[in-house]
Amino acid sequence: MATTADFRNGLVIEYNNDLYTIIQFQHVKPGKGPAFVRTKLKNIKTGRVLDNTFSSGTKVNVARVERRPYQYLYKDDIGFYFMHLETFEQIHVEEHVIDYPEFLLEGQRAEVVVHADTETVLSVELPQSVVMDVTYTEKGLRGDTATNAYKPATMENGSVIMVPLFINSGDKIKINTSDRSYVERVKG
Repeated sequence: MATTADFRNGLVIEYNNDLYTIIQFQHVKPGKGPAFVRTKLKNIKTGRVLDNTFSSGTKVNVARVERRPYQYLYKDDIGFYFMHLETFEQIHVEEHVIDYPEFLLEGQRAEVVVHADTETVLSVELPQSVVMDVTYTEKGLRGDTATNAYKPATMENGSVIMVPLFINSGDKIKINTSDRSYVERVKG
């Protein structure tokens, strides 16, 4: 058991018979009345974010969550397969548990978040960024670089992201996996 004084970003709590991650919290002590804690909670299963207010000192159950290092192996009709980097144990993960699964590359490392009490996979966290080849994009026009103009580009895995006009087919680019955005062109 923990109280609202133990809240921190990333803490996983049990709330309404579900697991939620605390995204943001703020202790508030108004001039009149008791103190309270305003929070933003993200449902681990659905990804839905809700605002909630706890009275100061409220007791909550903290879920035991572990982050384990895994390597992505392959995908089939059932889902995605990962191998633990220390025990070489293989696990199966369904697609809805992974944010942006199109950025998984064979052999890539990922952190699998597991509920330690039930050994169920809660989520798969990809690296902050990945490097991929641009397989197709339209040619940029000379002189169109005065503003931040973007064009669609097809990546080696078939996903399409928006890139600046100077990116051409065959270039390698770094992509932010949390919001599918272009970061920079990679040399070599």
